[in-house]
Amino acid sequence: MQLEPSAEQLVVRDAVRDFAEAEVRPKAAAIDSEHAFPRDILRRAAELGLMGMLVPRQYGGAGLDHLSFTLAVEELARACASTAVIMDVHNSVASEPIVLFGSEPQKQRWLPALAGGSTLGGFALTEPGSGSDAAALNTSARRVGQDWVLNGTKVFITNVGEAGLYLVFARTAEEGAAGISAFLVPAESAGLKVGQVFRKMGLNGSVTGELVLEEAKVPAANLLGPEGGGFAIAMRALDSGRIGISGQALGIARAVLEGALDYTRRRHLSGRQVALDQGVSFVLADLATLLTAGRQLAHNAASLCSAGRPFTREAAMAKLFCTDLAMEVASQGLDLAGCHGYLSDQPFERHFRDAKALQIYEGTNQIQRLVIARSLLRGRP
Repeated sequence: MQLEPSAEQLVVRDAVRDFAEAEVRPKAAAIDSEHAFPRDILRRAAELGLMGMLVPRQYGGAGLDHLSFTLAVEELARACASTAVIMDVHNSVASEPIVLFGSEPQKQRWLPALAGGSTLGGFALTEPGSGSDAAALNTSARRVGQDWVLNGTKVFITNVGEAGLYLVFARTAEEGAAGISAFLVPAESAGLKVGQVFRKMGLNGSVTGELVLEEAKVPAANLLGPEGGGFAIAMRALDSGRIGISGQALGIARAVLEGALDYTRRRHLSGRQVALDQGVSFVLADLATLLTAGRQLAHNAASLCSAGRPFTREAAMAKLFCTDLAMEVASQGLDLAGCHGYLSDQPFERHFRDAKALQIYEGTNQIQRLVIARSLLRGRP
């Protein structure tokens, strides 16, 4: 599979890198400290086509492949992890399911607005009693005439209160995965409201909280895919989303490694660069090796996805390895900066806080190990 980006993909990467360096990175510290949702950055990103990266051009998107998308997410996360997660969720688990499973009227109704940035997307699967076991969700949907009426509470919803459209998963039949359906629920729907907004350890520019549905009514035409097909839609979305999370992890890790290199080169002890100390240089070498290995895993999963080949296990491997390496690089990089790394006016501690969430969302890394192990036990070495 393709592991090295093509010339066209490098053009995308470089364009996003320029945008991130010039317009995102200078605001990242303030976004974090002020818990500020980056609306101005998102408007500018929409102008550059970054809100519709996976949407076909016929619906107003950029029509990019998943490797281009992964490269773009890495560049954004290197500058600001909060901005990267907002845009990753919007593209990979909110917009792409409509591309893959939507009817033609649904595509024409929603994709241009999502791709153009006038509507932000949200993904509402997790509930207070069903996180890793998504098939155990309790939010209900019942058919009433020409409408579906939804009741339940979703938690840990990225872009909550900012999204104009939520992909909501609800139970329409018996217990288990076969009874779950997917619905496109506009934010202005009667009976839909934002619950508690959470204060988090990191990713402070990304809004996360509860989505409450109390007799929330949507037209029957807002059912995405077939009735009972919601679980398959959710799993496909999460597979793709894990590639994006891998890109976020790579971006954070790269920012830390670059910061550690710069710091240890500028820092001198006994008239000698700290970076030249063998104990320091070996750590830097290990971190660079981890980053390179993670990038190969992520690019492999992205290439398989773009080629239409099975990629569930590869996405799980990439997510597991890349998010663990991001935490390792963030921790080691902070150590290399010593007391300076622990100060809030330095980026090391922000990267450390941001990196932790990546091991948890889009399926915890324990769940990724289950996915990989089940694939092995089915006979795929």
